[in-house]
Amino acid sequence: MLAYTLLILLAGGLQALAAHVKITWDIGYLNISRDGLSTWQAIGANGQLPIPPIYVTQGDILELTAINHLDKPVTLHTHGLFQRNSSYYDGAGMVTECGIPPGSQFTYIIETRNQSGTHWVHSHYGPEAIDGLRAALVIRDLDPKLLDEYDEDVLLTLEDWGQEPSNAMLERMKTTSLGRHPNYPSVLINGINANFSQPIRFLPGRRYRLRVVSMSFTYWFKVRLPGHAMQVIEADGIYSQTSAVDGLDMCPGQRYSVIITARESLEFNYALNVTFHSNFLARKPGLNPRYHHVPIVYRKDAPVKTFPLIEDHEVKWADEYAMEPQDKQMLLEPVDQHIVLNVKAPNRNTSISAHAYGDYAYAPVPVPPLYTALTTGDMALSPSVYAPQLNAIILKHNHIVELELRNSFAPIMHTYHSHGHAFQVVETGPVNSNSSIPVKRFTGRQPMRRDTITLAAGQYVRVRIKADNPGVWYQHCHQEQHNLSGMAFTFIEAPDVMQQTLRVPQEMLEFCRILGHPTQGNSAGHFGSDMTGIDLPLAINGTANSITGT
Repeated sequence: MLAYTLLILLAGGLQALAAHVKITWDIGYLNISRDGLSTWQAIGANGQLPIPPIYVTQGDILELTAINHLDKPVTLHTHGLFQRNSSYYDGAGMVTECGIPPGSQFTYIIETRNQSGTHWVHSHYGPEAIDGLRAALVIRDLDPKLLDEYDEDVLLTLEDWGQEPSNAMLERMKTTSLGRHPNYPSVLINGINANFSQPIRFLPGRRYRLRVVSMSFTYWFKVRLPGHAMQVIEADGIYSQTSAVDGLDMCPGQRYSVIITARESLEFNYALNVTFHSNFLARKPGLNPRYHHVPIVYRKDAPVKTFPLIEDHEVKWADEYAMEPQDKQMLLEPVDQHIVLNVKAPNRNTSISAHAYGDYAYAPVPVPPLYTALTTGDMALSPSVYAPQLNAIILKHNHIVELELRNSFAPIMHTYHSHGHAFQVVETGPVNSNSSIPVKRFTGRQPMRRDTITLAAGQYVRVRIKADNPGVWYQHCHQEQHNLSGMAFTFIEAPDVMQQTLRVPQEMLEFCRILGHPTQGNSAGHFGSDMTGIDLPLAINGTANSITGT
């Protein structure tokens, strides 16, 4: 049973400053049909799917315990939380930890003092999250000015759900034409088949904060509520200047909060439109795009208001790059390090389907790179101790880093999700001059920050971070079949500072021993540049990458 325990911390006899919120996920297999179409072995917690959302208040300490009843390791990643001074709790399997072995349990300690907003939790070990191990995470705000902007909180989670377990789906991907998924997934809204979405009750004149979480791993969602104005106030946990939009177009992993003011009349009910779409699935009536509706009920017996159909280009969609942060953080400058990474082509033969941001398809190695960075002394500043397939990029402490991602080769959209940081989006534009993609520069004001963006076909995006969070941070495409086939790289951020400030819990090191992984030395568990015992990296063809500055 899901355990919620609040332990009040008293300080100097004053009112409680924080609470410890203890939640336990007993993780195991479930034979279940979530969409009413297919039954297969999924992964849930406490014997249930969907896993209930987690709610905490800013300043709370979340103690999330995972009990592993699978036959393989498991990890939990709090998507959107920076894990400042605790990179080892980031949950990236074989990056910041070896994983929790079968039959073991572990408690992640998640601080929320400096973050609030809308996030989610999912496994980051292999494809376990695709099979169900995921849930929303809401960190309620304390700012009374923000709380005064709305009367009620409403959560809307959007998921894609396959017709078969992830291992079968990924195997099919190897023999399916470029980027084409062999089966069209179902859509789940708030954890159930979208064809049977539960109604949301609106009361006249009330202001609703609709938190929308794309817990998708492959596909995009559009969300609109005709007859109602949407005011965007948050993107990926970062509060923005209020902007009026007609709808949201969300890539896998993104989150938004919008304020919707209910109409004054009880005359009509309405339909919240949710559209599933993908440019790398063949268009097929009823399947791509696929249209679903969530009933917005003002009065039980009221008719549903109808609206004329409009084309997508007539809709004012939220611009995921162009919003402005509420805190008005200035443009990070001057830039100390420039990095250019090109999306690389799938490399296909009878058994390989690989994508890459780096020169090699990312692949795990015997020693998680966090442990390499912590145990190799001054050598941790040298790329030679990190295997090539980690696509490791070393960042110096407090340097301003500009990263340019270029989708020049792939004919499909990708995404970019950053662990450990929310990046400033400073420019987007076309890779080639004959493209219709416009150039947008955001360097003359306070650029929007977020942790997940779309990288369209033929588009480049430039982002900036300040390397002020020492740790090892996984950077990857959030379309999971691309991530698992190698579309990732790692930031090795301030390893010299890391060695002075991070102390990995002994329990995590013991888990590595149980699973047969070294916890010291270079990627192979040796010292120096000796990589004996590691498989040769898979090189991916494509335009060369570049790193300038130190």
